[in-house]
Amino acid sequence: MSKLTEWSFRNKAAIILIVTMALVMGVISYFRLPMEFLPAADNPQVMITAIGPGNDAKSMEQQVTNPLEEAVTFIKGKTDMFSTSGDGYAQVNLNFESKTDMKEAKAEIERAVGQVQLPENVMKPFIVQFNTSMIPIAWVTLTFDDGMSEQEREAKLKEVTTELQKTEGAGEVTVSGKSSPIVNITPLSDKLSEAGIPAQAIMGVLQGRGASASIGERTVDGAAGNINIYDEVSDLDTLRKLPVAAGVKLGDVAKVELAKDQESISRMNGKDAIMFTISKAADANAVTVGKGIEKTVERLNEDVKGIDASIILSTSDSVVSSVNSMLREVLLGALFATVVILLFMRNIKATIVTIVSIPLSLGITLYLLQLSGVSLNIITLGGVAVAVGRLVDDSIVVIENIYRRLQKESFSVKLITDSTKEVASAITSSTLVTVAVFLPMGLLRGSLQAFLLPFALTVAYSLLASLLVALTVVPLLSAILLRGTKEKEHKGSPKFAHFIRWNLQHKIVPIIIAVVLFAGSISAYVLMPKGALDSSSAENVNVSLQYPSETPADDVLEAGKKLESFLTADDNVEWVMMSLGNSADAAKYGAVSSPTLVTFMIDLKEGVNAESFMDNVKTQKDNYKDASLTANASNLMMGGGSSQIFIDVTGDDPEQLSQTAEQLIAAIKPIEGVLKVESNQEEKKPVYSFKVDPALAKGQEVAMQLQSMLNPLPIGTIRLEESDTPVMLQPIVNPDSEAELKQLTIMTEAGAVPVSTVAELVRTEEPSLYYHKDGKTYIRVTANAEPSELSVIGTEITKATKALKLPDGVSLAVGGASADQSSDFADLGLTALISIGIVYLIMVLTFKTLRAPLAIMISLPLAAIGAVTGLLVSGVTPDFTAMFGALMLIGIVVTNAIVLIDRVKQNELTMPIREALIEAATTRMRPIVMTAVATISAMLPLIFGSHESGSIVSQSLAVVVIGGLTAATLLTLIIVPCVYELLFFRTSRKQRRASAAAPSAEAAAQQV
Repeated sequence: MSKLTEWSFRNKAAIILIVTMALVMGVISYFRLPMEFLPAADNPQVMITAIGPGNDAKSMEQQVTNPLEEAVTFIKGKTDMFSTSGDGYAQVNLNFESKTDMKEAKAEIERAVGQVQLPENVMKPFIVQFNTSMIPIAWVTLTFDDGMSEQEREAKLKEVTTELQKTEGAGEVTVSGKSSPIVNITPLSDKLSEAGIPAQAIMGVLQGRGASASIGERTVDGAAGNINIYDEVSDLDTLRKLPVAAGVKLGDVAKVELAKDQESISRMNGKDAIMFTISKAADANAVTVGKGIEKTVERLNEDVKGIDASIILSTSDSVVSSVNSMLREVLLGALFATVVILLFMRNIKATIVTIVSIPLSLGITLYLLQLSGVSLNIITLGGVAVAVGRLVDDSIVVIENIYRRLQKESFSVKLITDSTKEVASAITSSTLVTVAVFLPMGLLRGSLQAFLLPFALTVAYSLLASLLVALTVVPLLSAILLRGTKEKEHKGSPKFAHFIRWNLQHKIVPIIIAVVLFAGSISAYVLMPKGALDSSSAENVNVSLQYPSETPADDVLEAGKKLESFLTADDNVEWVMMSLGNSADAAKYGAVSSPTLVTFMIDLKEGVNAESFMDNVKTQKDNYKDASLTANASNLMMGGGSSQIFIDVTGDDPEQLSQTAEQLIAAIKPIEGVLKVESNQEEKKPVYSFKVDPALAKGQEVAMQLQSMLNPLPIGTIRLEESDTPVMLQPIVNPDSEAELKQLTIMTEAGAVPVSTVAELVRTEEPSLYYHKDGKTYIRVTANAEPSELSVIGTEITKATKALKLPDGVSLAVGGASADQSSDFADLGLTALISIGIVYLIMVLTFKTLRAPLAIMISLPLAAIGAVTGLLVSGVTPDFTAMFGALMLIGIVVTNAIVLIDRVKQNELTMPIREALIEAATTRMRPIVMTAVATISAMLPLIFGSHESGSIVSQSLAVVVIGGLTAATLLTLIIVPCVYELLFFRTSRKQRRASAAAPSAEAAAQQV
């Protein structure tokens, strides 16, 4: 590496040009890099969703879920398959290996599903494969002026939808809460009886109507012309006048009225509204698309009369805010690091030489990110934020060594190059070690790799760039700016040297203290509860109100409006969006739910504590006694922070599954911190089944007659206000008791008879949810846990499951938040072990010995002491990001030990081991403390600044890194020399004996 320094002095003009190009290209790259919230990542999962309004869960399971599962069982790359069948919907989730080509997998599933024959009243299934580019860019609400007809609303809705879809870079546009005009014809039984007309006569009222035909061309009054026929029903009065029998008009025997057909309900701040959810195209820039949508909405409000469109939330604004926030923290970190260097060096010129590595390294990093096709997002900027303190480390070591020698020797270019050469090996190996820690993130599986690899690349690029700058630009600038510098010589502290000597003489004392502290910190960490991601700073909250499946739809809606009033009245709330029911548009994205579930998306005002708000919402539980009220923090781009733990009970015998689930619920309920526990089998709904006697009637004919009696039937369309409006014949009868159901009249070969004469009516209580895993039924037991105690509760639940005596063939699998947490922790733990192995290998290659790197590795457990202490002192609950901080520490803390041991190895050429250790500790103390304080200072904005909810760069990460680095820096200077001398104990002891014997021999010679 010293060759690079010599080359830079021989090519000063080229270095100046390269520096200028790096800065210019960095600025250009910053403006050209696409801004995203998250890096592009495919979710290795495909979701199949089907909607069948009115169908019970069991029917959906048997007639929809089962055939869909059979069709996709042998799809290539599939690892497992889960399905949910509920009232009115069915959903099949297929998980794939991370290496699977997801576009090909989706296409194969579409072909397989396309061949499945489903019941007529079930919509064609929607198939979706998620990608981070599908994160919505904007939520747009649309309201209409009062007095506008349904037809006018429909026309304007189409126009607005089309314009939004035409916005450059826009992807899917999902519409919820929309309604369409419909004409309802409700037969009047008493009037039909008086007229002696069967209800079926109404079904043919529109047959032959609405025709348009061309008769041909004829010469009329001397001119050729065309003759056409139009038969158009264009208003309700005309429809009412249509004959259904001789002398009887439709209006005489039925009520005809215009109504709204609404799939789902969407409300904004207590008013009915249409909601557009807009995503971007896969390769589009989030910020550009967001601005385009803003312009489209402005234009629509000006050009389209009678509407009011507004953007309630734009994630492109959040992207800009997130990027600017993270960039601000990067710049603050750089400023703090600069101040630290200035305080230590007490020389402005030396400080300028050092901090030049920050803009240069960032410029090179941005250019390399652009070349790598990586976007500017909170993950990549987070990488810069955590690396900014390390960007000056290499330069600090180089400039400190140059500056220290200039205090004792005369200036010369050779002094500059020699000073750089002295530390070149140490900074190169320490930088490679740090980079090596992050690169194994590429080995992580699935989406975790997609998120962390850009982070690893950012850190690797910035650190390698800082090394390059430290070996080329810093020496060259030193030769220019430090020429003629003559400062008072800086000497190592004699007291510190004495302290190190005492520790080396009594090695057992500091080592035992370090071991005790390490054991104590590990014990404290094990006992410490691991929480879900902190959500107090979340901007959004999801509230759900879940009623039993048998609850009438009107009751659910009324309760939803009541809770909506409470939420909108809260001064902490910016807006409340309420949703109820399933729609085809939402099903395209797999968003289906129970018809008795009301959900609220709430945007909080700036500075509101989300945890306090959620606690306040939960106090309303008593007002909705039959319902389950939950509130979770949510990040619109990262998803919600769930703290649910579920246990799946699998097996072949349904009876055994039910019994095991009941035992499991009883075992989990008493666990402290479990807020609620339930299973999908507990949620039941009455199902009335007609069991037809085959000898008396045909089941298909009975089903068709009952369907026509009990369900709305389309009988045609009429032309209202230039648009075709469907006409629906409403149910002739509306039975509301078992007795009335039995008395329904059907036609058989024997004539008109009550249905009870040909079929037995059976009432059963059926679950409103069915779960399958790989085609087999299982029961899911769900426990809601206290978020801050997630790991502890998860452990207790696992113990409870293991303590149960299970029947043969029944097994339990724990999943959910605690399992995901454990999985993520395990992945990072494996990555940490791989990183430690790579670090050790690099140091063995650097020092060409196995023992010296072992002394360096001792700094890792020392860092753990500080990391755990930091968590305890700050009161921050360790979560996934804290573990990520621990992984970062591996690369950061060994840097100081490498710089120390590198000096020891140089000293050993002329000194005994003990003296070499003392001299190295006193000489390297200043650069080691400087680099540590600079890194710590650069991370302070992450502790005191605002961080994005759901980001891997957070307060807990900063606490772990700062605590670990502080302890490791202090203890490295004490413990590492002790361990090093212990590893070379025999050699050191011989040297000490030889040095002690030398004065004795001299004294004896003088006496002779």
